[in-house]
Amino acid sequence: MNLHEQLGVLEVGVDQLIQAVVARQAENTPETPAQTAASQAAANAEAAETAPDVAATAPAAEPAEPAATPADAPADAAHAQAPAAPQFQPALEINRPARDEITMTIGNQTVALRPDQIGRLIEELSNARASMTPEQPQGIPPGWQFVSTKNPAMAVQKQSNGDRLLVMRHTGHGWVPFTFSPDVVIQMYMMLTNAR
Repeated sequence: MNLHEQLGVLEVGVDQLIQAVVARQAENTPETPAQTAASQAAANAEAAETAPDVAATAPAAEPAEPAATPADAPADAAHAQAPAAPQFQPALEINRPARDEITMTIGNQTVALRPDQIGRLIEELSNARASMTPEQPQGIPPGWQFVSTKNPAMAVQKQSNGDRLLVMRHTGHGWVPFTFSPDVVIQMYMMLTNAR
């Protein structure tokens, strides 16, 4: 299976997870008063079709006043009758059943991801996170855990404005690009040569 087919399989798995979560939320969402009234009217109509014809033998009764519909009732009364149920929030669980596999579970749907799919997911999440706020911390957070790559493979390219593009290969993140202006290149050189 080539990379595009594998990405397609991953996208289908993610789509299935999303659809399962949305369906589960729809099952757990309470009906509105209007939906409840419509369901009740449909049930009454079905019962009237299947019930024996007793209208012919029963004495005629005075017409009763129509019951107030949810549309006629004040909005506050409708809200008082049906308290809002807490919204279902599925939990995300991540497990590592094997060395080269990770499973992600949302609600009751589980998808197994292989290393190539995990790399693609890391890339997509990283690209999305780069544009989100709040930004990543400027300093190294206390207790931060990481895996460092010793002597990574790297490539450098000079940009037309004098900046340098440095791309380094991290064992977990893959190829990570950085762009440095000329003054930062000098600062980095000084930091690396003066480090004790």
